[in-house]
This record gives sequence, structure tokens and C-alpha cells, in this order.
Amino acid sequence: MSAGPQHPDGRTTVVVITHNRRTELLRTLGKLHRLPERPEVIVTDNASTDGTAEAVRTDFPRVRLLCPGRNLGAVGRNLAVRGVRTPYVAFCDDDSWWEPGSLRRAGDILDACPGLAAVTARILVQPGGADDPVVAELRHSPLAGPGWLPGPALGSFLAAATVLRADAFRGAGGFHPGLWLGGEEELLATDLLRQGWWLTYAEDLLVHHQASVLRDSTRRRILGLRNTLWFTWLRRPLLPALRRTAQLLVQVPRDLPSARATAEALAGLPWVLRQRAPVGPELERMLSTLERARRHSDARKYVG
Repeated sequence: MSAGPQHPDGRTTVVVITHNRRTELLRTLGKLHRLPERPEVIVTDNASTDGTAEAVRTDFPRVRLLCPGRNLGAVGRNLAVRGVRTPYVAFCDDDSWWEPGSLRRAGDILDACPGLAAVTARILVQPGGADDPVVAELRHSPLAGPGWLPGPALGSFLAAATVLRADAFRGAGGFHPGLWLGGEEELLATDLLRQGWWLTYAEDLLVHHQASVLRDSTRRRILGLRNTLWFTWLRRPLLPALRRTAQLLVQVPRDLPSARATAEALAGLPWVLRQRAPVGPELERMLSTLERARRHSDARKYVG
């Protein structure tokens, strides 16, 4: 993708959350600093103990650094968005970065589509530049959307590869604190759709992802399965929720991480049931369509 115009673009703020990944975060901030759009960058440091905050202050003094003093997980993005003054916010992980020109193009798309809450980019895995397995799922989304959508309609998004309308994000409540981290986007996406917003995928937007060597894949798997169960119980009507729960428990490996995820999900059942708010029939049809399409997706295996 061509970087396009080299002048700054003040429509989008980039928000990054991080925890104990100083070296990778500094690489990402260096790449964001060189973007032709020159976006403002806000970093929420989720209680790192490796000198992350000090390094950001020294190497990138123009970055707005938030230090809440504890690990907020995805809610660290909510904290940052409170201070966003631009109409759009681009999320970015500490091990990913936006392609030059993509933030400008995302701003153009959102400007042209006032009913659009979020646009998700194509994700290239580095080193090598191959498509992330989830790209095929985004590209071939089975959902039908209005004719004005510039790409496929989506039922969810990837936070590290998405530009959102800041007011829509805030209006839907941001990321739910109960989920903390791991598949937290699905609940927010459903609440955006329930409010009448649309989500889309844009092939010409690019995000690069070089997975952190410090990633705890087993813990991420536990959180992903736990949060999928919680989302199911929070938003799906009774019969689809029971069916989806049974399918998940049959699908996942019979091992200790799956058992831990299930135990954590059951432990959270009291607060989940208190906050349960099932979607209506039209949105449930969309969720059921997505569920069927994702059943054999390579990007949704609860293994690791």
C-alpha cells in the first residue's frame, strides 16, 4: 500500500496497551512515530515492572503515557479513550503496528460512512508478511450488510487492527471490565450492532503483527475460552446459549487448560447472570450465522 500524502492527518489517535514488553513496545512506538499521518499516541502501561514507563518517557516524550498502577487488561484502552480528542481511535498492540497511509484511508472510510462504527484492517504476520489466519474469516464474512458498506459486514473485530469511531466506542461502554482480556471484542461488537452501528473489513488497510516472544499462549487460551463462554451467557438467548456451550465443551481439548477455563467461567456465573441481556431475534440470527461460519475456522482453535 502506498503511503499516499505525507502531510499529517489529525483525525485519529492511536491507543496502545502494554505489560512488560518494553523492547517490543519501543519498536512499535518507533514505527508509529514514523507514520506520515503523525497521529497522537496514547500508551496505557498496565503495571509493567521492566522499566517500560521510564523507557517511554525517555525515548518518546511526546507520547501520552498513562500508568494506572495495576493491570487493567483491555480496560486500559477505555482509560486512554477517555482522553482521546480526535473523532477516531486506532487500537494497536505492543507487538503490532499500522502500515503508512492506512490510518488516513481508515479516516476517509469513516468520514464517508456515518453509520459505520469500525473498520478492521488486513493483518500481515511478520516476519514474512503472510495473512493472519483470521483474514480469510474477515474477507469472506457471511453477514449481509447495507449497500453503502465499503466492504464485508462483520460481527466482531480485532482490537489490534481496527479503527473505531470514538463516540461509538464510548457510547457502547468500551471493553467490559469483567472480561479483562482475551476475545473481549466480541461483546463490544455485539453491543455496537445492537445500537444500530455497522462494522466492516477493508482489504486495503494493513496492520503488521509480530507475535511477542513473551506471550503466554496457554493463559491466552484459557482467557479466550472463558470469555467466549461468558459472552455466550451474557448476550445469547437461552436455547442458543445452551447449544453453543455444549458445542464448545465438546470442541475443546480435554486437558487442564480447558478445565481451568471452564472452572473460571463457572466461578463468574453469578455476575454474568446478573448482567445478562440477550439480544433480539435479528441480531441472534447474525450471531448464529457467524457461529456456523466460524465452526471450522483455523483462527478459532482453543489450543496452545
